[in-house]
Amino acid sequence: MDSLNRRMGALSAIPMGVLLVLAFLVPLGVVAGFSIMPPNVFDLAHVPDFSAYGQVIEQGYWTSFAWSLGLAAASTLLLFIICWPLAFGMAKVFNRFTVVMVLAVVITLFVSENIRLFGWVLTLMKGGLIDGYLKAWFGLELSGGLYNAPAIVLGLVYVYLPFMLFPLAQGIAMVPDDARQAAMDLGASRWRVFIEIDLPLSAPGILVGSLISFVLAAGALAESKLLGGQEVIVIADDIRSAFSYGQNWPLGSALAMVLILIVGALAIFGLSRIDLDRIIGRAG
Repeated sequence: MDSLNRRMGALSAIPMGVLLVLAFLVPLGVVAGFSIMPPNVFDLAHVPDFSAYGQVIEQGYWTSFAWSLGLAAASTLLLFIICWPLAFGMAKVFNRFTVVMVLAVVITLFVSENIRLFGWVLTLMKGGLIDGYLKAWFGLELSGGLYNAPAIVLGLVYVYLPFMLFPLAQGIAMVPDDARQAAMDLGASRWRVFIEIDLPLSAPGILVGSLISFVLAAGALAESKLLGGQEVIVIADDIRSAFSYGQNWPLGSALAMVLILIVGALAIFGLSRIDLDRIIGRAG
């Protein structure tokens, strides 16, 4: 019976497996194929050539990679700090009001990311909303808060907050209330309960939210273009420029593959260093 169930399960998974291959692996294979083509070609009918990877090293794209990964790490950390109290409230405190919070967060996703970011542009620009109020109320005239790394991090945190909030809330919901209450009854402080119970038992949600937020932020483009201008060039901007303005598909593909490999390696390293079974006390 078990073997029959496994076979039926495998057969049922075939349509979804085919869809995943067509939607994800085939486009990725095309990008990987173009990354080993000669410069300035637009089809795969050529002898493989790894010169595009040489350009990645020679032309100093590592600065863009560093900016992308650094901004992604900073935004992920800030997202965790901001979302933890909100997620805790959604999972343990707000009860029916949680539905209102979920709807409020989800509704923002109905509006285009670019439109929401333009709202921050109008708020932070010189002569914008904040600058105007400060000048009217206090006589202060600032140069604006746009076109720098903090503005980009603000945009990343604003856009990707749901992707940290919901996994984190699900992870916190997994923490038994009895465990927290027992620790407090035994004299544990709130901080100790947080460190020794809340964090370890909600580790799956923290891990999922952090991975999703970091991966999305590392490949983000709109935030850097609208809030960072030309002051901070991230790797997604270089990839777009290589494909569009430069018309160098092999270089753009090579940059994309390097980004995928770096982010994938960081994710695998993080997962390999974290033993969720040990953290949540399921180790044999």
